Amino acid sequence: MNDLSERFKAGDHTLPQLLMHWADTIPDELAIREKDLGIWNRVTWSEYFTNVQFFALGLHTLGFGRGGRLAIAGEDTPEWLYSDIAAQALGGMTVGVYPTNPWPELDYILRHSKSSVVVCGDQEQVDKVLEAEANNGAFPDLKMIVCVDMKGMRGYDRARLKSFDEVVQAGRDHVSRHPEDANLFRDSIQATKPDDPAVVVYTSGTTGPPKGALLSHRNLLVASFPLIAQFDLTRDRYSVLCYLPLCHVAERIFSTILSLMIGGEVNFAESIDTVQVNLREIAPKVFLGVPRIWEKLQYSASIRIQDARPTSRRIYNWGLDLGQAHFRKIEAGGQLTAMERIKHFAAKILVFNPLKRFMGIDKVHCGFVGGASISPEVVRFFRVIGVPLYQVYGMTESAGLAFFQNAEKATVGAAGVASPGLQYRIAEDGELEIKHPSVFLGYLDNEKATNETIIDGWLQTGDVVEQLDNGEITIVDRKKSIIITSGGKNITPSEIENALKDSIYIAEAIVVGEGRNFLGALLQIDYDTVGKWAQAQGLAYTTFSHLSSMEPVKELIAKEVNRVNDAFARVENIRKFVLLKKELDHDDGEMTATQKVRRNVIETKFKSEMTEIYG
Repeated sequence: MNDLSERFKAGDHTLPQLLMHWADTIPDELAIREKDLGIWNRVTWSEYFTNVQFFALGLHTLGFGRGGRLAIAGEDTPEWLYSDIAAQALGGMTVGVYPTNPWPELDYILRHSKSSVVVCGDQEQVDKVLEAEANNGAFPDLKMIVCVDMKGMRGYDRARLKSFDEVVQAGRDHVSRHPEDANLFRDSIQATKPDDPAVVVYTSGTTGPPKGALLSHRNLLVASFPLIAQFDLTRDRYSVLCYLPLCHVAERIFSTILSLMIGGEVNFAESIDTVQVNLREIAPKVFLGVPRIWEKLQYSASIRIQDARPTSRRIYNWGLDLGQAHFRKIEAGGQLTAMERIKHFAAKILVFNPLKRFMGIDKVHCGFVGGASISPEVVRFFRVIGVPLYQVYGMTESAGLAFFQNAEKATVGAAGVASPGLQYRIAEDGELEIKHPSVFLGYLDNEKATNETIIDGWLQTGDVVEQLDNGEITIVDRKKSIIITSGGKNITPSEIENALKDSIYIAEAIVVGEGRNFLGALLQIDYDTVGKWAQAQGLAYTTFSHLSSMEPVKELIAKEVNRVNDAFARVENIRKFVLLKKELDHDDGEMTATQKVRRNVIETKFKSEMTEIYG
């Protein structure tokens, strides 16, 4: 399978077929690891296949089959993968629900997708389903609730609630009672087609109700294949940490699609809060992070060094300053002298390598950042210490990947070059349009939105871009996010916001000013770093709100804002800002499940803050 055929390159397989391939060819090799009670438990490809097989047969006994929709609401676990592939193996499709979705969002997705089965991770997710029904009436299409972790649910009505293990056992029992169906699962897998819908991914809903994007097996495979070819991803060079929600298309690429394409190893983090600990334990060879994860890794190093001895701090600062000077020289087209190479080697031994080991990324031979634009300074930091960090760009509707950087095309701040075979053009207003076999099938039961998004075969991305001389594109901003001031000036808020978030003291920044005569900003402090700063100053505080309201903290943030203002034209300067008294939260409707700000609700949600800025 290392010499991938043209058929494989074209996506002429399905995900269940790939699973069956590895179970047949390398049955005893490691496929999955999950930590339980402090021990990393192993799952082989044969066990992976068997778990999927019997869960699928259990679903079959419940009447689930071709065209069915199975929703999954829960944290990342192996059972998430088993449910996902099992539904597809029966000719159905999977509908991912973020575990952080409040019940009204889960209610909308289950009703809109007409899911007949929902697999819940635990009691919390089951309660959301039941709460939705208590408030809005029974789901007309939902026949069964399956729960992975049944802890705390002894008293629940079991009429249509089964444990995951019970469904698996039902599959085993079915085969023992009907031996003639022993090959039913494999036959069903062989009957699946590359152009069958595989998953329904609901968009984040930053500007309206979420839409269900239909993605076929072919969409997913052809979008992911270029990474294998470009970065020489083989079984021996592939292990990942799964920690982002699996219903997010980016995590699917790395923990499901690529793993099934090359037989790579997937390790499940205990939770999003233990990512840094699990990174050190696993030391993955490939790592995907959204910008916030890479920022947190950098901040953790910055905070840790503050507690180090003075000598260690001096060596750390010397190494980073040296590395950044060398990086900028190379970035400008220069070459290091012999003495500079010797100093760089010393910095590598004394600073960079220990720093990478501390973060758990010392074995990463290619790191990726996606989901949103990342600050150039964060990219420089990781490249300086020797982590090849590449920006990837795509959207749900392009199966997650359309452009990506590589060793030859990796301009800091850019988003890479087009995937091989991808056609693209830039409209007069700067919007990027693409055409490729990875472009999705359309929105579920929403022909109008589909026709507005795919015009004459071209996907309208909604992103304004510019192209560099080397062929890379840079993302200017979302078309709908560009601010037009009262003076008619077009402002790109994301560039200013990223610059503000370069500060270790600012966790979130929202630039406002649509129709106004100057720009303002709503800023959320980073509770950990500002809290540590406050303690060093001898300032006592109790809560996030209390810390944000302290005058010395406002003065600290004001210095950071002034630093950013110096780097921009006067018309792009932040004249006034307000520190938010609460952290932006998905449950409160201020953020999407993927931690994107819902700009359409901000001015309404924070009226008093907007009044403080504009009067």
